[in-house]
Amino acid sequence: MNIPRVLNAGDVECRVSKCTKDGVNLLLYKTARCDMQVLDETYGPMNWQRRHSRDNANCIISVWDSDKKQWVEKEDTGTESNTEAQKGLASDSFKRAGFNWGIGRELYTAPVIWIRAENCKLKDTGRKDKYNNPVYACNTKFYVSAMDVDEKTRRITYLVIAADNKVVYTFGGPKAEPKNKEAELLAEKALCRQSVKQYCQLHGADEKEAWQIIADTIGKPSKEFAKEDWQEGKRIVEAWGK
Repeated sequence: MNIPRVLNAGDVECRVSKCTKDGVNLLLYKTARCDMQVLDETYGPMNWQRRHSRDNANCIISVWDSDKKQWVEKEDTGTESNTEAQKGLASDSFKRAGFNWGIGRELYTAPVIWIRAENCKLKDTGRKDKYNNPVYACNTKFYVSAMDVDEKTRRITYLVIAADNKVVYTFGGPKAEPKNKEAELLAEKALCRQSVKQYCQLHGADEKEAWQIIADTIGKPSKEFAKEDWQEGKRIVEAWGK
């Protein structure tokens, strides 16, 4: 069976996990849409399935093994989110089952991401925590602008976090430039996806609609894009921001 690819910058989101007057800690995470995309890419849309049990607390992802002629299952348990508890529970159990298949497992190797106060929009909420310390909130939208993962060890080797069109955090160093056509195609695809995600986050646009406009402009679906098409897609998005 095929093994899911490592994630790239366009697949990963970041959120604030701790906020103080001096800055914030960030965590990297994947969305359920990311898991669905990687499962489609790796096994084909008709060769995997999911089902839930225990009121969505558990999720089983099954993949068809054409060699063994049987379904292979992996299962995990999720936790409720603060909003839309049942939907959040189903999504979390699905993502955790995806980790069992190797999707995004490299996120567990992420470094401690600390963003200093001068790179954040911090606000004193006027509330106090249980120790009577002021509670701060952060209104800055952070995003992953670059990320490299060692495909053998599945460890993050390079990470860049940006906000308000400037770099606010860097870890490690970028890998060498790709030297073959397939790697070049994947690199251009990642850059285009990153540009689309960044534009949509900054302007509150819908990613699905943005991709449809790009595909219509280029004249073919994104799954058929060549290296030059991904480059053109990136130029289209950059033109929107001007």
